[in-house]
Amino acid sequence: MGIRSQLHPRSDGKKIYLPPACHTLSRKEKISFCQCLRRVKVPEGYSSNIKSLVQLKELKLVGLKSNDCHVLMQQLLAVAIQDILPNKVRLAITRLCFFFHAICSKVLDPVKFDDLENEAVIILCQLEMYFPLAFFDIMIHLIVHLVREIKCCGLVYLWWMYPIERYMKILKGIQRIYIVWKHLLLKGTLQKKPLNFVQTTLKRLNLYAFLSLAMTTEWAVRVQEDCMLSLHV
Repeated sequence: MGIRSQLHPRSDGKKIYLPPACHTLSRKEKISFCQCLRRVKVPEGYSSNIKSLVQLKELKLVGLKSNDCHVLMQQLLAVAIQDILPNKVRLAITRLCFFFHAICSKVLDPVKFDDLENEAVIILCQLEMYFPLAFFDIMIHLIVHLVREIKCCGLVYLWWMYPIERYMKILKGIQRIYIVWKHLLLKGTLQKKPLNFVQTTLKRLNLYAFLSLAMTTEWAVRVQEDCMLSLHV
């Protein structure tokens, strides 16, 4: 059919050679991309430590959470690809990053909603020119409807789940500390001063200020009595 003839298999003697697509990164470009992300520093609580998610040996990102992918798409990707990829491919990806940055802003002019909808359509058309058809599933198509959701539900940052997910992580950490502490009490290793042990542990984990109101003497005595009762049983 003559579609994308530059990507057709080529015969090189006895071997068949598949030329790389325009969106394929060479090893040098992968190293440049990973090194750029490894030098990124973000404020505490903004996202995960991006440096710890980059593996230079395998040249890939591991352990990304949903919030990390959001930060990468909105803020970091446009910077990391400045010196890699062909100009047209880089421009399409950069426009996509700017689109996400615009719709996730805390201040958004309703007059620009129509322009943002048109921008989403143009970006998807540009991506279809350079990326394979298998890339465009239902999730990519949903980009067209994001501006319409903003019209119906309001600004994005008011109804996304990232702050709740961060708070749930804090609560899970507190529960894990309580379980470990109770396990040590059941072994009889901390029967005399459980409250001092908890205060020291929480200070080391930078959670003492968060739990200063919850850590009362009555609470510690109640837990100690439960643990002592379990030991007698």
